Amino acid sequence: MGKLSAVGNDMEDISGTNHPIYSESEKNQLKLVSKLLEEGETGWKILMDWMISQKNKSNSLALGKAYQNLYLNKSPGIQEFLAKNFSGGIVPLKSEQGIDYHSLQQLLAQQDFQGADVVTLQKLCELAGTAATERKWIYFTEVESFPTIDLQTIDKLWLMSSEGKFGFSVQRRIWLSVGKDFTKLWTKIGWKSGNTWTRYPKEFTWNLTAPPGHLPLSNQLRGVRVIDAIFSHPAWTKQAN
Repeated sequence: MGKLSAVGNDMEDISGTNHPIYSESEKNQLKLVSKLLEEGETGWKILMDWMISQKNKSNSLALGKAYQNLYLNKSPGIQEFLAKNFSGGIVPLKSEQGIDYHSLQQLLAQQDFQGADVVTLQKLCELAGTAATERKWIYFTEVESFPTIDLQTIDKLWLMSSEGKFGFSVQRRIWLSVGKDFTKLWTKIGWKSGNTWTRYPKEFTWNLTAPPGHLPLSNQLRGVRVIDAIFSHPAWTKQAN
């Protein structure tokens, strides 16, 4: 991408709510975001105006894609726009236990999925308590006490940074689609091929070419009880606040 020197009134005439991105389905909006990003300053201005109209729609995958791509664009005008209108990102970082999710938000916005995966486990350990934080992994019995709002925050950060491809809720949906058969799930999400486990970290795919549900990871060498507990948590059947 090039440089956007300013986000000013001189570009207002090229935007407007008549652009198709305002009325299309989310699937088509995702495609239009890509197209506008390729158009340079003209496209960016239309995209930024549209983003402001979507500001309260934290479930919009198209908004997530637009935010992430502009976040990676270091043009001063774009960074000024994001600082003014999306200083806290696009996902409210809600936590019942006062957990700070800013580091996870930043890593995902930077498309550092491997780093975000590490931090996700750290945050789950924080939710589980001091003992889990010290041992650096969680017991399945600790998952039940996780606040719904925190699991939903972590999941939404992954969803919105991956065009809906990654997240616990995505993994759970695939798990349900294969009749809760974990063996089939591992193959579907790329954690296992035949009888061979995908080896960490080099054999995992740390970008959006990965299959749906590929991330975040769970240590299956410890068994399925932790991920089963996560999938069985009421967070996925309760509406987000």
